[in-house]
Amino acid sequence: MAAYFSLILVLATLATGLIWLYDIIFLAPKRREKLALAQASGDLTQDAKESIMRESVVVETAHSVFPVIAFVLVLRSFIYEPFQIPSGSMMPTLLVGDFILVEKFSYGLRDPVWRHKLVETGEPARGDVVVFKYPEDPRVDYIKRVVGLPGDKIIYRNKQLWIQPKCTADEKTCPGPQLVPRTEVNSGEFFQDGVPLLRYQEQLGKVTHDILINPARPEMSRYYYHEGTLPIGEWIVPQGEYFVMGDNRDNSRDSRFWGFVPEANLVGKAVAIWISFEFDRSPSDWLPTWIPTGVRFNRIGAIQ
Repeated sequence: MAAYFSLILVLATLATGLIWLYDIIFLAPKRREKLALAQASGDLTQDAKESIMRESVVVETAHSVFPVIAFVLVLRSFIYEPFQIPSGSMMPTLLVGDFILVEKFSYGLRDPVWRHKLVETGEPARGDVVVFKYPEDPRVDYIKRVVGLPGDKIIYRNKQLWIQPKCTADEKTCPGPQLVPRTEVNSGEFFQDGVPLLRYQEQLGKVTHDILINPARPEMSRYYYHEGTLPIGEWIVPQGEYFVMGDNRDNSRDSRFWGFVPEANLVGKAVAIWISFEFDRSPSDWLPTWIPTGVRFNRIGAIQ
């Protein structure tokens, strides 16, 4: 249903808007004409006047609904759209139960149905947390962090990240791949299969953020996306595409495994957590597991 929500919203807005317009052009003048003829025939009571001028149920509903859904359509399509984090691939930046706002105008304004770009407003920067249509199934929305920009060379080996930025035309020599700096913060706050995860602070472009590494899990390089003749674990980002990774590096299915994100698949930039719920119920509890057990007020705010 979520994949078709934009289409349903557009159709509902169009239908109620056309009903409202039809009433203004055709039906309302007929009601006024009928009222004028009735008044010419004699005095009318207030109830009789209201009865003549009363709109049909369909028209009245369209008048009430159209402004609301038109506002929601504009807000959701061009300004902000809410998303819920369904998995732990972006831990510790985003947790399951976080509800986030995605800024839709960060990377261009697109129509809500065919997603053609209408206005150019900007491009992703290294370190941005982005929502995009999963290239292997565009009906599904993914959220990851931008690591590689068009023309960059990305190397991920031994759980270390190297980036060689694209050389510009005025550069006489191109710098080699640079190790992305990181410093260990702590361990033991997050676990995977009973193993405490190592938490590092990483500097990616102008963005400082935290990542998680599972020291007990081997690198899954045999499953990496193999690009042309490059060695396994190395990629050169094509023009118009981006290389993205999850902050939970050993628990994220991202560009390392399925390739690049085309610019056309970008939905927007994740900018804030507006509410965060805890879901700690077990299946044996008498309340359903989807009912929150608490609110994490300390998580509300901007996303780094």
